[in-house]
Amino acid sequence: MEVRVQNIRKEFGRFPALDDVSLDIRSGELIALLGPSGSGKTTLLRLIAGLESPTDGTIFFGAEDASKKTVQQRNIGFVFQHYALFRHMTVLDNVSFGLKVRPSSRRPPAADIRRRALDLLELVQLSGLEKRYPAQLSGGQRQRVALARAMAVEPNVLLLDEPFGALDAQVRKELRKWLREIHDRTGHTTVFVTHDQEEALELADRVVVMSKGAIEQVGTPDDIYDHPVSPFVYGFIGQSNCIDVTLSSGEIWFEDRPIGLRAASEPDGVATLYFRPHDIELIDGCGGCLAGLVTASRRVAGTRHLEIDLGKAHPPVEIELPPERASSTDHTRVAFRPTKWTLFRKEGDVAAVSRQAEAPVSELARTGT
Repeated sequence: MEVRVQNIRKEFGRFPALDDVSLDIRSGELIALLGPSGSGKTTLLRLIAGLESPTDGTIFFGAEDASKKTVQQRNIGFVFQHYALFRHMTVLDNVSFGLKVRPSSRRPPAADIRRRALDLLELVQLSGLEKRYPAQLSGGQRQRVALARAMAVEPNVLLLDEPFGALDAQVRKELRKWLREIHDRTGHTTVFVTHDQEEALELADRVVVMSKGAIEQVGTPDDIYDHPVSPFVYGFIGQSNCIDVTLSSGEIWFEDRPIGLRAASEPDGVATLYFRPHDIELIDGCGGCLAGLVTASRRVAGTRHLEIDLGKAHPPVEIELPPERASSTDHTRVAFRPTKWTLFRKEGDVAAVSRQAEAPVSELARTGT
């Protein structure tokens, strides 16, 4: 089922939770609504579900206006963070519930309901547990039951609100992989809300990054991570550094020196340079680079993260190196240069210009750029 959100505005009192949001969700797509608390992602999910009504705008399911329809009329499957299972019902009864409470004209025979519930329990790898109660299950198992219950009604759209938020890190990781496999097998149009960027990038076909009631960017996980279109997206997705720089005659300067990067088509003036900790190269000497004192060092899995003090007027930056290259850098001066970067020129709080990296000045002749 294709879902189209068209110019949606939602106000609570006089507070605009969503402001002119439009989004096309393709049939069979797994899409993530990602953003910090208060960004509007859960409000958008509830509007799609019919749990809230828009102040303005329209929501289409296929070609049909669903804006005035109830949750039941929209045939939504909803999975909540805290499971919302019926504690007095067995696993089988929980999964069967949505079909049993349908009007008699639309209710399948009891044998068909039982067969479908058992098939779904097999799909979510809970066969043999149908007689247990929610209190007898682990958190991960309860969430699997909640998903099976949501799928039992053969929903037009499956909605998940922070589905793994109440689980520990290892269980979350296992269930993310499992949910992706379930989606690929069933093909439900699925929208899930998360504030966990790793979860969104790993699971989704496309990611919708939201901030302050608006959509900042929509794209594949690769697009969102590699080509962020705004300072907010760059700062929110993955780790990043930003420093204030000056453009002069096509070169990028930090304080009183060029740093070996060019932005030939950009006009002179002040801008902000963004780069990721792993997108750097160490420089011997400093003939056009960034340099600072290593003030902290910590091991993170297979890499070492170094905090670099660039001077009192600037926030520290972080770079990432293999442990063997970083072992002798504690409390020493390090020179480096970004190998991939994005330049934003700001007008007020809005990014006016975004650029992907050009080759460093020293590499222009070699690369033919």
